[in-house]
Amino acid sequence: MKAVPVIGALVGLAVMAALIAVFGAGAVLRSLVAVGWKGLVAISLIQLGLIAVMGIAWRGLVPGAPTWPFLWARLVRDAGSEVLPLSPVGGCVLGARALSLAGISGSTAAASTIVDLTVEFFAKLAYTALGLVLLVSLRPGSALALPLTAGLAAAGVAAVGFVVAQQHSFGVFDRLARILGRGWAERVAAGTAALHAALLRTYRAKAGLWAGFSLHLACWIAGALEAWIALRLAGAPLPFKTVLVIESLLYAVRTFAFAIPNAVGVQEGAYILIGTSFGLAPEMALALSLLKRARDLTIGLPAIGVWQIVEGARLWRGRRAVAGETGQTAAIMDRRKS
Repeated sequence: MKAVPVIGALVGLAVMAALIAVFGAGAVLRSLVAVGWKGLVAISLIQLGLIAVMGIAWRGLVPGAPTWPFLWARLVRDAGSEVLPLSPVGGCVLGARALSLAGISGSTAAASTIVDLTVEFFAKLAYTALGLVLLVSLRPGSALALPLTAGLAAAGVAAVGFVVAQQHSFGVFDRLARILGRGWAERVAAGTAALHAALLRTYRAKAGLWAGFSLHLACWIAGALEAWIALRLAGAPLPFKTVLVIESLLYAVRTFAFAIPNAVGVQEGAYILIGTSFGLAPEMALALSLLKRARDLTIGLPAIGVWQIVEGARLWRGRRAVAGETGQTAAIMDRRKS
């Protein structure tokens, strides 16, 4: 199973290279240059602002907690998902880890991550539904409308099922642990019970849930500003409503391609297929996708670098503490022998 993301990433890179070759590397480069460094800076600043707002939405699920750990954890989470060759789940694990290292209990970090992912997914469904409505208004006979509606309905059912599973499936494990008796099962069951309690506690924060949904939805809609600004700077402007449709459909496709790290190749192909149907030149669609990847690297690489420093320092302190304890034990044993 570990080979699946690697194979998916390699295939995606091959697809990306093929698309650039087909539509012309020179044309794609000219489109990127047309956007310029100002465009990269603009969309990077917008993305940083959106990350901060999504961090605040995450923090709303844990009343009374400080805000900065969630801002930092959200930055690490997005960096892990968009920069490292990980699935989105891998990025979420890094985010939860960053949150726990910042002083939030492990069960709360894990539970709030799961609930925040769920709330964001519901917001993404609402965003896709908005894009579907706009698509039908702009292209009444679009062939994308029917499969998108079916996919949206299936995703909605899956999302509801995921919420139900979070709140009720732990009882099955608890019963199994009691049958197995004491030992490892008892310890694992204790950790599972703590996570279950944290999940139920998080879901009781109704205000945080609704605020998180609203903030995530606002962020998804505001995220279309990045593409809208980039296209205007490149001299290929589209109405914001059209850009919103393209972006919502793009992220719907990315959601279904979650097994491919960073949606490599998938994002580029989706931009071309969707963008060209709304009058966007293929090379401009590719340039827009590559610009977003450059944005992710600009933000994500420094975040991952700081994360590595923090983790390295923690491991170093742990090794020194273990070495110190070992030395003290050896000294005590030597004194006893003498």
